[in-house]
Amino acid sequence: MTKSAYRDHLGRPIVAVTGMGVVTSLGQGLSDNWAALTSGRSGIHTITRFPTEKLSTRISGTVDFIDVPVPNSVERSYAFARETTLEALTQAGLSGDFGGPLFLAAPPIEPEWSARFDLSDRVPQDQRRGNAYQQFLAVLHARPDPQFYEAIQFGSISERLADRFGTRGLPVTLSTACASGATAIQLGVEAIRQGRTERALTVATDGSVSAEALIRFSLLSALSTHNDQPEKASKPFTKDRDGFVIAEGAATLVLESLEAALARGARVLGILTGCGEKADHFHRTRSSPDGGPAIATIHAALADAGLSEESIGYINAHGTSTPENDKMEYQALSTVFGERMPNVPVSSNKSMIGHTLTAAGAVEAVFSLQTMITGVLPPTINYDNPDPAIPLDAVPNVKRDKAVTSVLSNSFGFGGQNACLVMTAEPA
Repeated sequence: MTKSAYRDHLGRPIVAVTGMGVVTSLGQGLSDNWAALTSGRSGIHTITRFPTEKLSTRISGTVDFIDVPVPNSVERSYAFARETTLEALTQAGLSGDFGGPLFLAAPPIEPEWSARFDLSDRVPQDQRRGNAYQQFLAVLHARPDPQFYEAIQFGSISERLADRFGTRGLPVTLSTACASGATAIQLGVEAIRQGRTERALTVATDGSVSAEALIRFSLLSALSTHNDQPEKASKPFTKDRDGFVIAEGAATLVLESLEAALARGARVLGILTGCGEKADHFHRTRSSPDGGPAIATIHAALADAGLSEESIGYINAHGTSTPENDKMEYQALSTVFGERMPNVPVSSNKSMIGHTLTAAGAVEAVFSLQTMITGVLPPTINYDNPDPAIPLDAVPNVKRDKAVTSVLSNSFGFGGQNACLVMTAEPA
């Protein structure tokens, strides 16, 4: 191949995906997840990890089948990320030190209330002066607790992954709400395009489901309360959708320059062709109703890819199942794709796995690539009462065999943090 064959329309190195790993409530590993996803099986279930009495939402897509030494968000998130990275590196045919940078999307970490109460109980009665924060510091100075420190360190997950897999340089930990996974991928793509590395490890993980998380999202009226039939709770683009289902999961993608990947004989799974990001300043949690920032993000991803709207064969929707987000996303898509919109298949993985929050963008990027590899579109399940105001081809309830060579994957996060990825089967 000529040197120009390894460059995109802007003269940048083409970025290939050579390894993928995933964990969701449907199972561990790409094979099990894809089989469950394409069969329309839900991973949403009644929560058993912690008491949920008197909570308005008692269902989730928690991942309870991977052992963690200590039951906290850091340990869960690290365990999920470790397992998906092992799978991705194996598929990529890489062993030993990775030798490239690590970009990790991880959930914001703070001690759960049970840990705070435990710490408070350690403060002797005669030393309970000042506020709770001062008391905690006094106890930790007197009796260092490495386990507690580890449980509240935002950057400890990436440091442990870097040590385990031999990444290069300071690992980057980021959090851009529901767009985090896509943002991590974008940082990896940019590092390769800028010539700073020939490969990058991009990981997104979230094991942060807790009683506090349920309460906080419930106070925002964001969660589904369809507790009696958990598998029916997440129903994107339907008239009776009532909120998203919080979930856990992780995904890892090994990114390499196309030239480096082919030089070592790696199998190319797909191409990260375009990335777009735009901010939405409308509200701290709500998206702009006119979809303006989302429209701009999609346009930016397409422009970065050097593709037109007509090139996209399938859309992996953000599709949270909240009343406002689904309406806004349709507004954005129908504006961008115009008269083509009714004929472009759009489905939401969240109907089956729930909303994996920090991990969502990367989990759905893996599924988007798998869609092109297998020629199978995963369905939107629970699509029994379509919203007439959102006339989409949602791939309703049953998978569809359809060869596609380009996919748009949307991630629209709280705080107005929007990111879109365009993936193609081959270089554009």
